[in-house]
Amino acid sequence: MNELLQQIHRIGVVPVIKITDPETAVPLARALDKGGIPVAEVTFRTQHAAEAIRRISAEVPQVLTGAGTVTTTEQVDTAVAAGAKFIVTPGFNPKVVDYCLERNIPILPGASGPSEIEQAMERGLEVVKCFPAEALGGLPYIKALSGPYTEMKFMPTGGVNPGNITSYLGFSKILACGGSWMIDSKLIAAGDYEGITQLCRQAVDVVLGLEFSHVGINNDGDAEAQRTAAALAPLLGAPTGENPNAMWSSSSVEVMKSQWKGTKGHLAISCSNLDRAVFQLERRGLVFDPDSAGTSADGKRRYLFLKDEIGGFAVQIIER
Repeated sequence: MNELLQQIHRIGVVPVIKITDPETAVPLARALDKGGIPVAEVTFRTQHAAEAIRRISAEVPQVLTGAGTVTTTEQVDTAVAAGAKFIVTPGFNPKVVDYCLERNIPILPGASGPSEIEQAMERGLEVVKCFPAEALGGLPYIKALSGPYTEMKFMPTGGVNPGNITSYLGFSKILACGGSWMIDSKLIAAGDYEGITQLCRQAVDVVLGLEFSHVGINNDGDAEAQRTAAALAPLLGAPTGENPNAMWSSSSVEVMKSQWKGTKGHLAISCSNLDRAVFQLERRGLVFDPDSAGTSADGKRRYLFLKDEIGGFAVQIIER
């Protein structure tokens, strides 16, 4: 997967923006970036799309800006000349797709069925847009499509909202989701871009799904770990599990059999996707220790630790 697709994957949600006044383009892009969503798909549903892309690209270059609802090669040229970094089409138009591929222009074409997916695969594409996702059948429909097309990834758009985006992103074949619920036209009309930023932050929080997982208590060897677990038993019940490294006094207390991470132990915060969590938390000023990367005892969940302890505890971000 190329760097542009990886960047979109890390962000997780792509705001679909319809610009009716070019003056709103830059403050809107800044609000998106401030809210943790530095990407925008500016749709060619209005005559101001190209100008909006030009202004965002020039004044807010950290926002990855693409052009959406592109249906002609002329619109491709106009969008790229304005600064668009990628093209999104509502359907699979072979003429537009081939035009982009011949010019090394990243494109996410619409593909709502097997025939279009096969056309995309024939051209070496890795990701397609699924539109209108909910109307087509939502996540169950995409999962069904993924059966015969295991290498293809999807960007569902249309009907995605805070109530279902977590389910979509929980499926490994979803690159990211397109949506517009955080682009409230009433807030834009009122010039309330801080309100847009808050909606973006809420969207990011939903995407990340950060929540407390468990606390790890360091011990000096198996014997001390056994004593610690026994002392906790009247409060938490009998140990619920054990592996070579630790015992579980409950689902929220990991009794380590050695002095592992942290002076006192570690605090584990779970997330829906480690790459997205690291991307967003680094934007919030947190620093990770790249040498601390690992996987859970069952080998299924990736984790990474913050560089610094908090209150004597190492802090682990781990996938659910």
